[in-house]
Amino acid sequence: MIIDTGNRTDVPAFYSEWYMKRIREGYVMVRNPYSPEQVTRYRLDPEVVDALVFCSKNPGPMIKYLDELDRFRMFWYVTITPYGKSIEPNVPDKHKVIEDFKRISEHVGKHAMSWRYDPIFISDTYSVDYHIDAFERMAAELEGYTEQAVISFIDLFEKTKKNFPEAREVVREERLAIGKAFAETGRRHGITIRSCLEGTELAQFGIDISGCMSQAVIEHAIGEKLEIPASRHIRECNCAMGNDIGVYNSCAHFCKYCYANYDKAAVIANMKKHDPDSPFLIGNSMPLDRVHEADQYSYIKDQVEMEI
Repeated sequence: MIIDTGNRTDVPAFYSEWYMKRIREGYVMVRNPYSPEQVTRYRLDPEVVDALVFCSKNPGPMIKYLDELDRFRMFWYVTITPYGKSIEPNVPDKHKVIEDFKRISEHVGKHAMSWRYDPIFISDTYSVDYHIDAFERMAAELEGYTEQAVISFIDLFEKTKKNFPEAREVVREERLAIGKAFAETGRRHGITIRSCLEGTELAQFGIDISGCMSQAVIEHAIGEKLEIPASRHIRECNCAMGNDIGVYNSCAHFCKYCYANYDKAAVIANMKKHDPDSPFLIGNSMPLDRVHEADQYSYIKDQVEMEI
């Protein structure tokens, strides 16, 4: 199975100490976000966990733990965008994130690193030309440290509209211009460009539309052939769904486009409940909790390693 940390919050950025205590103790407790009294207990053991997938805008706090994490296979998705503090208030300087990306890549290998440049939105400041230039400069710095970059355009969820009212949809003409330029940049720097839930319109430029975290992508990243159950594949995008141990409304980057936070007050309230010694990311056990053990087993096929 796959343990994911990034769809609900940024664990490496804000909860690295807690995460490593969970790794050392060998288990984690996760509440169902839609039915909080339902709790799943996951074993954190390489025998049943085929990959730890990290999604982060600030992976730096985890670097000191990489040696300790080496008993697991890892796959890192690091988001690096050109936005300033008015959009991403608490995301570190992009040059630092790029340097941290490189350090992790040197440890785990470029095949286990993915750069995310998303969500892409257009404004008076962030024009199509701005994105094309920024992507080129970042790709040049990341050349040799990753084999893929994932792009997507902003989705105007209700939460996003509430927190980022000035955001607007990226129109087709803009999407095509960006897709064409990014694909050309990727070819110059040895980086495959993958789109995330953007349909087929960018395929004409050579952008891979088969999924940013498909079974094939994961297999290449971890060097193993997998047999992932059909129920763990996301129908809309062909990606393989990991088991996320994060919690919504707990990321203090406060990015204006965020879909995982409802508002700043909810995040602050939740972060006050965080206990690094708790098996739960936010809070602790509750009297009405109904705990069940996750049905965990390895997806690795025949335990035969692939050639990378």
